[in-house]
Amino acid sequence: MLENLNQAPQKPQRVVVIGASGFVGRNLAQKLEQAGIDCLGLGSKQVDLLAQGSHEALAGMLTPQDALVMCSALTPDKGRGIGTFMNNMVMVENLCRAMESVTPDYVLYLSSDAVYSFDQALVSEETPATPEDLYGTMHFAREMMLKDACQAPLGILRSTLVYGPGDTHNSYGPNRFRRMARDGEITLFGGGEETRDHILVTDLAEILLLMLTHKSAGLLNGATGQSHSFADAAQMVADQFGDGVEVKTTPRANPITHRSFDSTARLRAFPELNLTPLDQGVRLVHEQLGPQGD
Repeated sequence: MLENLNQAPQKPQRVVVIGASGFVGRNLAQKLEQAGIDCLGLGSKQVDLLAQGSHEALAGMLTPQDALVMCSALTPDKGRGIGTFMNNMVMVENLCRAMESVTPDYVLYLSSDAVYSFDQALVSEETPATPEDLYGTMHFAREMMLKDACQAPLGILRSTLVYGPGDTHNSYGPNRFRRMARDGEITLFGGGEETRDHILVTDLAEILLLMLTHKSAGLLNGATGQSHSFADAAQMVADQFGDGVEVKTTPRANPITHRSFDSTARLRAFPELNLTPLDQGVRLVHEQLGPQGD
């Protein structure tokens, strides 16, 4: 569960964001700038955590007053095999080695709900992590590595599916549906019966910001608490394009699975936080990007 070590929000002296050029990291960096919080954004061009000696380079950038956010990972679109898994392990190994030299004031890790099995349709922070693939296993292993190595308070945010402007992953859901809709047709897996929670990227960044300013230690799931079928999500996207987009089904190849989240812990930790409903978020993204934007 999550414990806010700062009952009233306090600005960190500086936030170091590893993965600041990525989908979530870029949005977090923007939130920090808007909040007037000093941010050092690091991408692979600034420090490549796969490179030999990168732990020394990173340690040279850190101070004991920093809050450190790790939101960099090779996602499934980069590969689902052992090589991708091992590279993700190396990245956090070098992060842990850097923290042996410089212990930051607070550490925040962006994980994934892939650590949970689909045997559990309703997920809370008390649900055991039993990943079903290498991607979920990777995130759970990273969590354990950070728990073992980190001397500072550690917060872990396990995110559900993320959508919004600037996504480069093209994962199945609202972002891919937008790209399909431009060609006049959205194709579902089966009938799109599976239900999932989808969170707008700016909302996820807001949760990260709240965890930083409250110095939140422990575990939180990053989800809205409202699940929708992929068929409903596709129709929400299609509706933004008018009458010219058809939502098509295909023969089902995989079993139907569902996932929803118990939001009690989030509501307890951040009662004033309001997250964007999926239909509103889909509309906001369309208004921002227009019919042709990604």
